[in-house]
Amino acid sequence: MSASAALPRQNDNEALLEAIEALGAQIAAVRSEVERIIFGQQAVVDQTLITLLSGGHALLVGVPGLGKSKLVETLGTVLGLTTKRVQFTPDLMPADILGSEVLEESADGRRSFRFVPGPVFCELLMTDEINRASPRTQSALLQAMQERRVAVGGVDHALPQPFHVLATQNPIEQEGTYPLPEAQLDRFLLQIDVPYPDLAAERTMLLATTGAESVEPRRILSAEKLLAAQALIRHVPVGEKVLEAVLALVRGGRPETTTDDMVQRHVAWGPGPRAAQALMLATRARALLDGRFAPSIDDVAALAPPVLRHRMALTFQARADGVTIDAVIARMVERLA
Repeated sequence: MSASAALPRQNDNEALLEAIEALGAQIAAVRSEVERIIFGQQAVVDQTLITLLSGGHALLVGVPGLGKSKLVETLGTVLGLTTKRVQFTPDLMPADILGSEVLEESADGRRSFRFVPGPVFCELLMTDEINRASPRTQSALLQAMQERRVAVGGVDHALPQPFHVLATQNPIEQEGTYPLPEAQLDRFLLQIDVPYPDLAAERTMLLATTGAESVEPRRILSAEKLLAAQALIRHVPVGEKVLEAVLALVRGGRPETTTDDMVQRHVAWGPGPRAAQALMLATRARALLDGRFAPSIDDVAALAPPVLRHRMALTFQARADGVTIDAVIARMVERLA
């Protein structure tokens, strides 16, 4: 069954509510299963699930050893997605991730080219330390993320559906790296900061991961059900107040349209329309994740940092004064009240 076929008919509010309720129960089961494997990172798990439910890509930023790779591996199993991982290095070439054509000779002597797909041909791709690859390779991945297809030898090859990229980045080691350009950062629905776990979670993790028995995740969803969920989320109603809050937040982050002195003084450039689109989709997914039928202004406030922090830039003076982008976003959220 296709994703569109699983949707209720237009104006059938009762069927829509039943479908949303059923999806909410499935998503709750997915979250419980992931949190059985990943300890002390509830906000990270939720934001990653929001990204996938919204049909987007996410950038996971954190120091090594915080479970980013384990999270992607677990999500692939629980959601029933084919998962691959690529370790980005400066010598990685576009063909190493997209694929290439090889010349083959048949038994009768005829020669022909055959396309060998790269690791990007999967449903969930983890690109480890994406800022260590060259701009050329980053751009090749960017095009695949945006167009969901790969062109090799003048022939287009469609990527699987669904297709999601979860990229990781180490914030403390920048030697020999290539910072992602703004256009590429904007393609990520959320930038998810991965913190250290608290004491209780780290204690639980130590006991669970260093014993004789290991806990393995179970499959809850499938690729087809995830596609249906992504289509259904776009039908979740959004109230006028939430819509106005999204517009006020995004436009309030632009020096050209804001009335906030702090933003005018400290922000070099603000979020574009894609940030508003990301907020609209993500608030719907967050509402379902919490078992609600419609998003609220609280969802807008909670998702403002991961949606906006990679879509805004501070002025040189702001950086010199120790102003952080999260502090600016917090000020913008306060003005929503």
